Amino acid sequence: MNQPRIVVAAMAVISLAGGAIRPAWAIAAPYAQMAPLNRYLMPNRQREIDLARSAAPPSISRRATVLVLDAHGYSTAEEGTNGFTCVVERSWTKSFDDDNFWNPKVRAPVCYNAAASQSVLRYTVFRTALVLAGASEAQILARLKQAIAAGRLPTPPNGNVAYMMSKQGYIDDHVKAWYPHLMFYAPKSAGANAGESWGADRRGSPVVYDAGHAINPEPWACFFVPVGHWSDGSAGPPT
Repeated sequence: MNQPRIVVAAMAVISLAGGAIRPAWAIAAPYAQMAPLNRYLMPNRQREIDLARSAAPPSISRRATVLVLDAHGYSTAEEGTNGFTCVVERSWTKSFDDDNFWNPKVRAPVCYNAAASQSVLRYTVFRTALVLAGASEAQILARLKQAIAAGRLPTPPNGNVAYMMSKQGYIDDHVKAWYPHLMFYAPKSAGANAGESWGADRRGSPVVYDAGHAINPEPWACFFVPVGHWSDGSAGPPT
């Protein structure tokens, strides 16, 4: 789940109830460690299915496979027929330097096409299995690097696409649902020039290069393309 985020100045000063003033970096981060597992789970299975499907227009999501998360990991709640897979991702799919990495409020509905379901989605499942086994953020990063180096996780080819068009989603405390958008994944070398080959981040271009996740070992470059409406057809915020 790779999203841009707002950077908060680390040297901001905060006045505490007792009158003392300390720099923001001296105060514990709100999501410095994993919360109790039940805070990441959705107790209503049907609500999680519906939220997952809200990632893409019904013409796509109603025939997609849907995964739901429980204490044992992701499992198939409904089998699809069009090759897409819809899932509600949690905070640990974020960048390893993201201040919302352990935020239990994060609910990020995503629908992956067939190619991404066989590649990109496997990284979500892998990270989740480590989290449920009690791994720390540093351990997840190390194990992910090892799995990629050993060839246990695939390198996504071109043609990987994900829909993230749910206005019910909660990406993090900074951007909430952000914009309805599509994500395109390319081999990482294609992003080495900060998206120039895609025309990303150029004046007038709708393509945004996800430059905020350089620390992540996943072998892809991700590009966002905001669209004008949410999956239910209602208008999105102006871009």
